[in-house]
Amino acid sequence: MSIIEIIVLALIQGLTEFLPISSSAHLILPSQVLGWHDQGLAFDVAVHVGTLGAVVLYFRKEVVDILGAWFKSFGSQGATDDSRLGWWIIVATIPALLIGYLFKDFVESYSRNAWVIATSTIVFGLLLWYADVKAKQVKNIYQINFFSALLLGFSQVLAMVFPGTSRSGITITVGLMLGLNKQSAARFSFLMSIPVIAAAGSYYVYQLATAGESIDWHAILLGAGLSFVSAYACIFFFLKVIERMGMMPFVIYRLLLGVGLFAFLML
Repeated sequence: MSIIEIIVLALIQGLTEFLPISSSAHLILPSQVLGWHDQGLAFDVAVHVGTLGAVVLYFRKEVVDILGAWFKSFGSQGATDDSRLGWWIIVATIPALLIGYLFKDFVESYSRNAWVIATSTIVFGLLLWYADVKAKQVKNIYQINFFSALLLGFSQVLAMVFPGTSRSGITITVGLMLGLNKQSAARFSFLMSIPVIAAAGSYYVYQLATAGESIDWHAILLGAGLSFVSAYACIFFFLKVIERMGMMPFVIYRLLLGVGLFAFLML
């Protein structure tokens, strides 16, 4: 990989992993438009480590509070808001892990194409707009219950089956439709991402260890660093922007991107 490829792909991964605009739709552009080759397992591991580090660092207080309360809930302290939130994150993670494991070969073989991505980018962008405009948005993150967590968990599966959906986009959409306010929907979406990204990263590490692929450590370190910085900045600014501007800028961007992909595919 050239320096330009490393920089562009790492920034794309970091910036689009947490914005509701689909990392799949953006990662396909360099290969389709510029003819770049697949970046390889080692680089996938690097950018996943970078984005995971960013979300854990940003939500470090919440992560520590939730984990502490969750472990203490097995003792005399009993259940608290934070310990229940920990359970709901586990509930939301299970569908993605199970279905992701069982159907990973199907997804990789049949659904990762530009037409699917372009369609999903537009369709789920419109759903995000509908949720932003029509949902009540009155609940906070501690008002999530088992049913809500399960729905949010299955919404992650849609992003796995239909690339272009955007994991953060669909989970925020469903969160809004369930009545969560924007901050709570976004924060729960980001907290949900931690075990999912960790699981994906572990899977890539296993593949890398068994594939015997040579490692370009320069590309690994640069990719991990850039994805970490861009992902952290992305989370920070996204949580600031949605209170003032809502989801509309991201909806408009998705529609333009989807139309652009269709136009390119029909050339």
